[in-house]
Amino acid sequence: MSEAKAIQIDVNIMGQTYKLSCKEGEDRALQQAASYLDEKMSSIRDASKVKGTDRIAVMAALSMAIDLLATKAHDGPLSGLSIGEVKQKIVAMSDTIDQALTPQENLF
Repeated sequence: MSEAKAIQIDVNIMGQTYKLSCKEGEDRALQQAASYLDEKMSSIRDASKVKGTDRIAVMAALSMAIDLLATKAHDGPLSGLSIGEVKQKIVAMSDTIDQALTPQENLF
């Protein structure tokens, strides 16, 4: 059995093109993942006061992590929480990230 050949593809996330490598045959999944990330990041940018691609990326990652954890088995860390409680956790994480990143903004 031979190993899959590595290929490069271009993806676009928030207007920025990235050249990524993946195994041959995995390019469609990678394109879909990049498209999903682009949608999440663009939605966050358009719907909030969050500035800076790094903050938007962190917020998108948190949102996607919450989505993933919510789909895990009932014994997962979010079991028993309502959607409202999960949203409150996301808001709290967002506030924590904003507080942590604000001092860094003053460096520029």
